[in-house]
Amino acid sequence: MDAEKLGAVVRAERKAQGLRQVELAAASGVGVRFLAELEAGKPTAQIGKALAVLAALGCQVEIVRPGNAEAI
Repeated sequence: MDAEKLGAVVRAERKAQGLRQVELAAASGVGVRFLAELEAGKPTAQIGKALAVLAALGCQVEIVRPGNAEAI
């Protein structure tokens, strides 16, 4: 996954939940500008804030290590 795909997932899920950017930003403790940049696929978005947005949406992040079928 790259920054553009992550942004598209965030945008699609936000819209599916009927949330405006300002509402999701408030729920996740980030600024509207950060959220807009995240949704636009900005590659330098802070990982901690991005994870907070995903958590506010109810999304889970799964990491699969190379050579290991087990997710972390």
